[in-house]
Amino acid sequence: MFANEIGDPVDPDAHSKASKALLRRVGVRDVRLHDARHSAATYLLVQGVDARTVMDMMGWSQLSMTQRYQHVVPELKREAADRMNDLLWGDSEAR
Repeated sequence: MFANEIGDPVDPDAHSKASKALLRRVGVRDVRLHDARHSAATYLLVQGVDARTVMDMMGWSQLSMTQRYQHVVPELKREAADRMNDLLWGDSEAR
């Protein structure tokens, strides 16, 4: 929920239309404003921010929300594979 300059709730439809107009104006593809929460949570995951901190930053009361909003991206899979490689066969950077 967003508030206007006097603290009243912003009309969701008007806010959505304004957001979409801004995206068009700056040349960014059309996305829902809510999708930004998924992106932010995933970027925090990629940066290695712990789940409790993400929970607090996103305003969630339950840690399980991180599982709903954070998505595993190829970079995370690559990093996990590299770590397993290093554990099993030594430092991959040395090769």
